Amino acid sequence: MKHRRIAVSVLLMIFMICGLTACGTSSDTKTKEQETTKKMEETVTVRVGALKGPTSMGLLHCIQENSQVYKLQMETDASTLLPLMVKGELDIALLPANVAATLYQKMDGEIQVIDINTENVLSILSTDTSVSSIKDLEGKTIYLTGKGTTPDYVLQYLLKENGVENVTLEYKSEASEVAAVLAGTSGVYGLLPQPFATSAMVQNPDLSVGIDMGQAWKEVAPDSSIVTGVTVVRSEFLKNHPEAVQDFMKAHEQSAKQAVEEVDETAKLVVEYGILPKEEIAKKAIPNCGITYIDGDDMKQSLSGYLEVLHQYNAESVGGELPGDDFYYEMEK
Repeated sequence: MKHRRIAVSVLLMIFMICGLTACGTSSDTKTKEQETTKKMEETVTVRVGALKGPTSMGLLHCIQENSQVYKLQMETDASTLLPLMVKGELDIALLPANVAATLYQKMDGEIQVIDINTENVLSILSTDTSVSSIKDLEGKTIYLTGKGTTPDYVLQYLLKENGVENVTLEYKSEASEVAAVLAGTSGVYGLLPQPFATSAMVQNPDLSVGIDMGQAWKEVAPDSSIVTGVTVVRSEFLKNHPEAVQDFMKAHEQSAKQAVEEVDETAKLVVEYGILPKEEIAKKAIPNCGITYIDGDDMKQSLSGYLEVLHQYNAESVGGELPGDDFYYEMEK
């Protein structure tokens, strides 16, 4: 009897231990399921708009590696992206710096700039090797993209500051049209951004860079530099999803670094996403595309200086007024 009671007690203890273990396992499983569900609920799809070119080139690694989170829409003209931002159909957009300032005015300050993604990408190309400064453009005809775009404002500002008045400007709707003129006509001058400048020189080996617009800018405005592209976010989206925006900024920073350091891989993505037709051209263009990532105080100082110069030249180039301090977002480190 004694042995039987001991055996029964041991069995009861085993059942109790098993029951407690099962409860613990069930509880742990339930907790893990809740955490997984919470993470799924917290995952935010971010709709990103960008222009085909250097701004989107610095973003491609980020998009490729996080395709379930970031949905990219690329366009050839910023005017296509602006209404989508206004209507809330995009959360983040990579835009020309002065266009972002203009959008800030149109949206009553309801966007913020989170980083600079592209620095100077503009240059004057020609088969005429005698042209090496802005003053050498006196009496020349220059082909460039649309009136009122960043290249137009930069060129006209530099012409004015250098006292060059006798110049004919021929506007084309796209950079590829300017490149076509340069490729098929000798003795003409074109203002082109990268990667179109490299593409044009590949098509016509007689073409070369006569004037680096970034250097020409520094000569007349040494306290600022050409800021080609910036990244903006709708204020409402930032307010509702601050962590998603900060995650994007970190991913964008890493992506820009990869774009510059891993040129061969970036070239493959550039072709895959339809930005350029050939990897060989992309490999030559990427190092000259001004791809960067600058945020915080450095971003504010560089961008505000550039916009100030444009505003003094032509207030309409930045939407009539300079953006307020709330235009510049700084992520908490």
